[in-house]
Amino acid sequence: MTLPSLHDGPAGAGSRPFPVAIRRAAGTTPRRLLIAITLLLGLLPAVAIVAAAPPADITLAALVLPVQSLMSVTVPLIGILLAGDLRRLPGTPPLAPTMAAAAVPAALIGAFGSAVCAIALALVPATAPDPWRGAPVVLIGGVLVQVVAQLIGIGLGLLLRSPAVAFVASLAPAGLWWALGTVEVLRPLQAFTPYATVVNLLSGRMSAAAWGQWLAVLLIWVAGLNAAGAALLARRRTSAVKTAG
Repeated sequence: MTLPSLHDGPAGAGSRPFPVAIRRAAGTTPRRLLIAITLLLGLLPAVAIVAAAPPADITLAALVLPVQSLMSVTVPLIGILLAGDLRRLPGTPPLAPTMAAAAVPAALIGAFGSAVCAIALALVPATAPDPWRGAPVVLIGGVLVQVVAQLIGIGLGLLLRSPAVAFVASLAPAGLWWALGTVEVLRPLQAFTPYATVVNLLSGRMSAAAWGQWLAVLLIWVAGLNAAGAALLARRRTSAVKTAG
């Protein structure tokens, strides 16, 4: 896969961080191409499942899991690029507006994936006992999956100078989930990896414990990475000022 313009620069500047970050998210042709590729990645598995799977196996959850999972591979790259924009801004720009702005396209991408799956299921003669089981959680879960993936991307983009390295690192949580599953004593820790919460959300079977695990993932992987990234950025700025002085 060719990463579109990993060193793509900011699309303009302004005094209001939130609208500026919104424009930057899709402000250049390479970034719009990245979003288009992400949406295409959502369409492909939905079409493949509807075309190839037996009608008895087609459910909303069976469609949403591969669609949202595949799109979540490229979604963090948008956040990584926005974090790169933030690093290049002068002074100490606030992180919260960029995180909020990044959540908007991620939520729209997730909503697109959920809508594609719902439309596909409505159009095919699915014969599963309850193909729409857990629909509200599954459909909203798709949005949450992409927002979390995007915010993880921002954290990694702040921590790692190279966007390419940060993108590769964004794949690590799925690898960690797999690695923990190979060691029986460590298997319970899988619940606190992002991919485990993806499976829970998109299956539509969210218990109180599952929601607690999702909140733990937010604290560890979203709040933790972004707090560490913001601290590192502030330290670099302080060092640069001292060096210049």
